[in-house]
Amino acid sequence: MSGGISDLDKNRALADWLEWQLRQTRSRIRELEIKEQQEARARERARAEQSWKIQPQRSGRTALLHRGGCGLYNAQLGFLDRDEALIALAEPDIEPCEVCRPETGLVQV
Repeated sequence: MSGGISDLDKNRALADWLEWQLRQTRSRIRELEIKEQQEARARERARAEQSWKIQPQRSGRTALLHRGGCGLYNAQLGFLDRDEALIALAEPDIEPCEVCRPETGLVQV
């Protein structure tokens, strides 16, 4: 050895740096995946807020129309659009939820 850095030491340093780079990249990928999931949930919430859902009639209780984002009933099936919600609200055996007030936004002023 002539006082310089050996090829072995250079390659070890390079490997350490590449491992650091890989950790940084994997960390950034995790951050981006989390951000993407959060954005997808936000889009779903926004879509739900612009939709409606029907809670089926059960054990003598009237069926209820809910806003898509109402937490009192988690729909297992798809959401209704505005026209379908208006039709549902006009049905005698479907009442609006008293908590989320689904008729708000349906009635045109």
